[in-house]
Amino acid sequence: MSDDAWQYTLDMPHELHAPRIARRTVRMILAEHGLDELIDTAELLTSELVTNAVRYSDGPASVRVLWSRGRLRISVCDTNPKLPVLDGAQIAGDDDDRGRGLALVQLCADAWDGYAIGEELFGIGGKLIWFEMVGPASRSTVCLTAAAERSGR
Repeated sequence: MSDDAWQYTLDMPHELHAPRIARRTVRMILAEHGLDELIDTAELLTSELVTNAVRYSDGPASVRVLWSRGRLRISVCDTNPKLPVLDGAQIAGDDDDRGRGLALVQLCADAWDGYAIGEELFGIGGKLIWFEMVGPASRSTVCLTAAAERSGR
């Protein structure tokens, strides 16, 4: 596992292949840096956030993968400034088609949050949602098992 800080950024057009491309990119980055124990969960959570970006915004999105001080932070930025419910007060029910992604982020990440980005900062408004992970290999297994049970698979 790499102790040095590094980061990668993936810019994506607004299109349906973006979640799959983001998953594969995160998997490759983490594998190359020897962070195998974080791959499955990071891939799942990245996919959920990018899927939300494609579903709820009409512009491009970007994914940033950052490793620093033993923590992995993945952030997804899109052009929709409306923040989802981040406090866990609204979790999807068993029959809901939507809302499970953020529930998975809340369940599996060690920390997460989001904030709106004002138009004056970069010339385009939007939001950024991020999550952080650290921990042993068992965390990924526990998270994916809980996710599968929640979705009824």
